[in-house]
Amino acid sequence: MIAEPNTASNLPCQKGNAVHDETVPESAVQNGSSVSNGNLKTPSVVDDWVEAYKQDRNVALLDLINFFIQCSGCQGMVTAEMFQSLRKKDIMQKMTESFDEETGLQYKKFVAYPWILTVTWPVDMDNEDYPLIRSGPYWKKFKANFCEFIAVLVQQCQCSILYDSYLMDTIISLLTGLADSMVRAFRHTSTFAAMKLLTAVISVHLNLDVNKHNAERLYEVEKKRISGRRTNYRLDQLEKKRKEYEQKLLEIDNMMNAIFKGTFLNRYRDVIPEIRATCIEEIGSWIRTYPDAFLNDSYLKYIGWMLYDKQAEVRLKCLLGLQGIYSRKELASRMDLFTSRFKDRIVSMPLDKDHEVAVQAMKLLMLMSQNCEDVLSTEDCEMLYQFVYTTHRPLAVAAGEFLYKRLLSHEGDEEVQPKEGGKIGSSTDQLKRLISFFLESKLHKHVAYLIDSLWDWAGTFLKDWECMTTLLLNNAEGDGEALSDAHENTLIEIILATVREAAEGHPPVGRGAAKKILSAKEKKIQLEDCTRITEHFIIVLPQLLAKYSTDAQKVANLLQIPQYYDLDVYSTGHLEKHLDALLKEVKDIVARHSDISVLEASSRTYYILCSEEIAIYNQVDRAQTQLIDELMGQLNQLLDGFWKKEEGFCTDAGEISRIHSALRRVAAFHNAHDLTKWNLYDKIVRLLVFEVEHGSLPVLMILPALQCTYFSLLWKLAAVTEKSPKETLFALRRELRRFSQICMCFLHHKEKDVREKAFMILCDWLLILSHQDSNNNEEAARIVDYLPSTSLQEKLLLFIQEHVFVEQEEESKDLTEEEERKNESCKLDDLHKKRSLLAAYCKLIVYNVVEMTAAAEIYKYYVKTYNDFGDIIKEMLSKTRHNNKIQSAKTLILCLQQLFQTHAGSSGGVDFSSASFTNMKELARRFSLTFGWDQVKSRESVAMIHKEGIEFAFQGATGKCFPPNLSFLLIISEFSNKLLKPDKRLVYAYLQRYIAEPLSCRGDQWQPLIWYRNSLLANEDEESSVLSSSGEWSPVGTSKTSSFKRKLSNGSLPETSQNEAASKAPGLQCTAQLASATGKSRKRLKSREMHLQEHLQFLCPGGLRRRYCKDEIKTEDVKQGKGQAQDTSEDVDVDVVGADQDS
Repeated sequence: MIAEPNTASNLPCQKGNAVHDETVPESAVQNGSSVSNGNLKTPSVVDDWVEAYKQDRNVALLDLINFFIQCSGCQGMVTAEMFQSLRKKDIMQKMTESFDEETGLQYKKFVAYPWILTVTWPVDMDNEDYPLIRSGPYWKKFKANFCEFIAVLVQQCQCSILYDSYLMDTIISLLTGLADSMVRAFRHTSTFAAMKLLTAVISVHLNLDVNKHNAERLYEVEKKRISGRRTNYRLDQLEKKRKEYEQKLLEIDNMMNAIFKGTFLNRYRDVIPEIRATCIEEIGSWIRTYPDAFLNDSYLKYIGWMLYDKQAEVRLKCLLGLQGIYSRKELASRMDLFTSRFKDRIVSMPLDKDHEVAVQAMKLLMLMSQNCEDVLSTEDCEMLYQFVYTTHRPLAVAAGEFLYKRLLSHEGDEEVQPKEGGKIGSSTDQLKRLISFFLESKLHKHVAYLIDSLWDWAGTFLKDWECMTTLLLNNAEGDGEALSDAHENTLIEIILATVREAAEGHPPVGRGAAKKILSAKEKKIQLEDCTRITEHFIIVLPQLLAKYSTDAQKVANLLQIPQYYDLDVYSTGHLEKHLDALLKEVKDIVARHSDISVLEASSRTYYILCSEEIAIYNQVDRAQTQLIDELMGQLNQLLDGFWKKEEGFCTDAGEISRIHSALRRVAAFHNAHDLTKWNLYDKIVRLLVFEVEHGSLPVLMILPALQCTYFSLLWKLAAVTEKSPKETLFALRRELRRFSQICMCFLHHKEKDVREKAFMILCDWLLILSHQDSNNNEEAARIVDYLPSTSLQEKLLLFIQEHVFVEQEEESKDLTEEEERKNESCKLDDLHKKRSLLAAYCKLIVYNVVEMTAAAEIYKYYVKTYNDFGDIIKEMLSKTRHNNKIQSAKTLILCLQQLFQTHAGSSGGVDFSSASFTNMKELARRFSLTFGWDQVKSRESVAMIHKEGIEFAFQGATGKCFPPNLSFLLIISEFSNKLLKPDKRLVYAYLQRYIAEPLSCRGDQWQPLIWYRNSLLANEDEESSVLSSSGEWSPVGTSKTSSFKRKLSNGSLPETSQNEAASKAPGLQCTAQLASATGKSRKRLKSREMHLQEHLQFLCPGGLRRRYCKDEIKTEDVKQGKGQAQDTSEDVDVDVVGADQDS
């Protein structure tokens, strides 16, 4: 705590060369209570200090100096000696910052006029932990009180001692000296204090300016009033007052220059980003507060330069400072040179990798465009407009403000008064500009993002659904220019997006991590908007559907609006006739369209309206049942005609198209509605069986038939209850098996679409069956449970390898621009399908439907297909590791083993320079990176990889024969840096078990073993010297100890102790080194290691298996004497100290 410094008795005091020592009594200022204690009022503390200063300024100043030192977190003390009698050369020799090895203390000497100050503090003072950077409410309050203290100090002294040429000189000298310190705490605290001091001094300067100006005005008035007289006492007094103000202003200017040149110019480019941020933040406030002195290029350039700083915190302070300047038009008009120099940099900053910097840059550009004429070009604005589509919502909202105020909101909009009224006319113009902007941006699938970006700024006209629907219904009747088809499509998408935004109250998918928690006021607005939407569209929507009934895209969007209705309005408002109109239009649309998006939207509309809790249920249910009866009647009639044809197949394209449309309609409704009572399953399965047996059905019939069968079985599965008879359950199981066999057959279908559809259905089907609970009925779940057989798992994996990871040959022929565009679109669609297929299969692995070892085949393509599928494979790796760390690690090593065997078999040996071996190394490195920085969390997994890798490397080695897979050690060496030090020792000991005796490693074939061993012994001084120039392999016990001769609490360890232990018990020494490694890790990781009670049992051989106790490490099966145990404990102590100092 800075409030309680160490006393002088705790630290040595230098008196040898002191001319005059000051003894400082402790006060409220010195002990920091004015800052750290919220109960004391800062003005009263400053008043007491001012009175003490007037009585004895030396003692009071030393009191204040100690306060600044202790606010740095220093628990040392300050002594002072006068230097008036010393020559300048002697003074400069005293300006040192050194470390006394005998006392373990640090000293800093510097000039603080009129003294040479000596600051003494302990060497173990933490340079990364001091008050200004500590977190928490207490230290936040400390920082605020520290700022307040400096401001109040200057304010209270401005009428008396501020100009005595003693106080400020001393304080400025102190802060300037500390700001040059190598100790971060001193440098940061003094820089912060100096910047706040200059801010306070500027306030005094401004007050003096006002007083001087008033004195000059009074002087002129008084001079005119007594123009007849030659002298006047009042005039002399005013003249004297004016000169006094001028003198004070001159002194203040000198103080400002001294602080700016002595501290700011040295510290605004400090290596510590917090110090740089403090300097830039304050210079921004100086420019805003005192523009006459600071608003020029001599000061602005520092902000401009730091816009390129590597730390986001510094760039953010620059932008916030510039916002304060550009927000005032009178200041922005004086920024022409700065704007021309740094505009390009500011325009590029919305692309900053730090989100907050990007947001503030966009806000700054908004202010620049408002207060600076023509500062942004058309190209700049068009680039900035596109940020409304970004996924980071704060940046998108800031860009939405920029777009709305620059492009959509014009000052003359309110003055437009067309026939339909001024409000509607204004909204119409804004809507047309918005539609034109959207179409010109050519991002046609992002309307929801655009509306969300504008919602906070343009909510009024975006909720004007009356204007939007009027514009659609009266499009051709108005006097103005009619909307084109593309404009109508966009306007309908805008209507849907605004309705969704108003009803749901949260951003669209992909923008925002979670749903927004609405306040009471926001919930009230949301309910009011839902009511407005319902009351308006209940009447208007049937009219819109009737007008655009032939346009599938428009109808599909319009049919999504009813899901946001407040359905009680139908009954409370007696609007049932409008419901009949809506149902009639939807029925006509279903009969007219076969587009899947339209059919799914229609099915969902019936599902939303047909809710048993609302009054209109019966009315909607009758209409729905009537529609489904008609659809099933049409399908039955078409299927009957199909089966009556000769050879069971019809080649009439028109009839096939009608069957296809009927199947799609039924499939769309079967998705949301249970059609079991219409006996759909048997009729559709007959088609699929026919295709399996004969293979002559067109694709247009197979795809919807597969979908219908899938939905039918899902509805039957969902209907299983506790009371379901076993006969029903066994029948359902037979149907499930039958459908699975059909899908397996379709995996080899000649049509690609059928194969992919069957694969997706099969993956979803297996996932559902393996995790369904049959409404908590265990017996029913056991009967219908279905896990894929080994052959099915192999087929699924083979399908992925052939359809996802296969490379397509690119056509080399020249294509036109239009053909290239279509080709790119086809490639993107094909990539999307492949990603869906891979994701479906990876879910089976993640949820343990397919064995985890199957993931090894997928991991082989991780690097090769990283751009297309890397995110999916990485997510699967993360999920499987979360499920079972050990098994996931074994899967990774299995993948590498298979690749190694393939490489060795194809090339007849291992070629280190080959591309395939390099790819293996890169894949292992990528696998290693997935473990992150937390070595404790990934401890068991990485150790298992090394264990399995070592066993594989020495597999097939007999006697003294060379292991055929030894080169695999190069692959697993990529994981060595993820091992903790104690685990490296364990892995090293495990490796030793496979070395029968010391071997000669001079040949190139043994290099993998040497490289792997070096990777385990990295950063270990005692082992790094084992490899001699001859390259011989030595046991772990022979290691040097010279690097471990550190300063211990009881002195240095004799070399004989280590050598004697090595000669008496080499096995024990190995054990001691393992224990010492554990001690190092425990000291470094502290409490994080305590929860690891199991310590990698699979790596420890019998003689080295250990168990942890609370305070010590016990070793089993090791016989040792008293002296040996003592030597071992010494080894542990040395190892721990060595580790600490090395780290």
